[in-house]
Amino acid sequence: MTPQEAASYKSRKEAFVSNLSGSSLNEINLVTLVASAAVLLWTVLQKRQSFFTPHTPISLTADFLLNVCGILFAITLYSSAPLVLSIFLITPSLLLFFLTSAPSNSSSSSTTPSSKPPKAAKASPSSSSISNASSTAPTSPATATLPVRPFLTHYRGSMMIATCLSILAVDFRIFPRRFAKVETWGTSLMDLGVGSFVFSAGVVSARALVKLSSSSSSSSTTTTTAAVPSGPNFTNRFLISIRHSLPLLLLGLIRLYSVKNLDYAEHVTEYGVHWNFFFTLALLPPFVEISDTITRHLPLLSYDVLSVLLSLIYEIALNEPRLDLLRYILISPRGPDWLSKNREGVFSFIGYLAIFLAGRGTGTRVIRFSPPSPSPHSRKSRSGTGTDDDDHASLILITRQERRLVLRALLTRALIYSALFLLSTHVYACNLDPSRRLANLPYVLWISAFNNAQLLLFGLVEHCGPSFSYAAQDRDKVRHFATSRILRVFNTNGLAVFLVANLLTGLVNLTMNTLDTTALGAMVVLIIYAAVLTGFALGLDYTGVKIKI
Repeated sequence: MTPQEAASYKSRKEAFVSNLSGSSLNEINLVTLVASAAVLLWTVLQKRQSFFTPHTPISLTADFLLNVCGILFAITLYSSAPLVLSIFLITPSLLLFFLTSAPSNSSSSSTTPSSKPPKAAKASPSSSSISNASSTAPTSPATATLPVRPFLTHYRGSMMIATCLSILAVDFRIFPRRFAKVETWGTSLMDLGVGSFVFSAGVVSARALVKLSSSSSSSSTTTTTAAVPSGPNFTNRFLISIRHSLPLLLLGLIRLYSVKNLDYAEHVTEYGVHWNFFFTLALLPPFVEISDTITRHLPLLSYDVLSVLLSLIYEIALNEPRLDLLRYILISPRGPDWLSKNREGVFSFIGYLAIFLAGRGTGTRVIRFSPPSPSPHSRKSRSGTGTDDDDHASLILITRQERRLVLRALLTRALIYSALFLLSTHVYACNLDPSRRLANLPYVLWISAFNNAQLLLFGLVEHCGPSFSYAAQDRDKVRHFATSRILRVFNTNGLAVFLVANLLTGLVNLTMNTLDTTALGAMVVLIIYAAVLTGFALGLDYTGVKIKI
């Protein structure tokens, strides 16, 4: 390719992803429904047939076809009819669920978590009933209050797969332009993916808060002092958060260097001249630490309230005529200074921080195990008069009851955020449009409402699946029996997989003409790309590697 042809091709690629207006919320919801429909079929196959236990090449291939290729087809071949694909997945799920029965205990006792708990664990107070975790030894609460929730793994794994597939698929014509990131105002599938990535990171970040809260609660039961130390002081915590940001900052610098030196196609109005998504992620830890300090000193100011308040202040600033901030970000000429060149990335960070805090608020409820008051049956098990089967049945019952409480909390959050979103976009006094480029108030509310609803949907699917308990001795069984292995490995090393996806996307774009590739050629490349990514994630899981960036 001559320099003139290369320059022309770069211009074509930049135009291919510019000035787009997105799609409707209804279409986006139908496309994303495919992910939960695929998990539903996986769940029913596991519940009725134990199809994915043990892991075999056939079951692993089926897992890949359902949870990876299903999403890939939804954003490509079935992009104009995603509901049809969902029906194809839901129909056999319903037939299997209502017309077949679960395997007999004799054939599945070795693989299902409904088998008897180990005798060695029987003497442990925490194994007799998870509802009395607060009265056990100090090391027990932290374990008991942090269960393995399959629906959370399925939610994050599906989100990661959709994000990784979209960043390459968008360069092919088989990926509809309405799914690509909008220029300024509107909604699209990829706009949703960016926000969901940040929201889900906020959800899992709450794990550290729950651990600290659990250990503090445990310490308070063994001391008569009025206060329990909350860990290092603010300065130390802030320095630790900066240290956590350094790897992401390095990744951002590497991406910046690569894009500029390889003459890679750029969409400048997305983040700015030098900014990229890794810089946004790198800035989150120190600002989240500041937010933690605020909520610690103002208990009434929850993460959700702080998220909405931050978004509201930012929205007011955007629309304040005297500041003229909206005009400055969107249409002012780029000056020579660094801020002017990267204003989209700098100011949109405020919105992404709000999204992260909203996810953190959801995570503090989803991550923690908060069982209901024990029933008479569970008291009997706890007193030691029940059998092993009674003990485990009680644990399963408590798990189902606790999950219902979590699902109600998710429903409440989804409804509140949805109402606020409708208020901001449809009430005459507001009448705002969501903007991923600005990460404004409606965008933050949309991302928060959608992700709470997605968690609710995956939780409902789990509720229809195999019976299990969140007891500590069941953690490994839950991980392998009630959770898709493909989704689990994408969730475990999500950021590392996302980094490899970016590298592979760059490699494909530098070695082939994606704009003029046929639909068949594009699908072949995308399936190979998906298989390589899945193989990488499985390889990390097989070797026991967990990359924390």
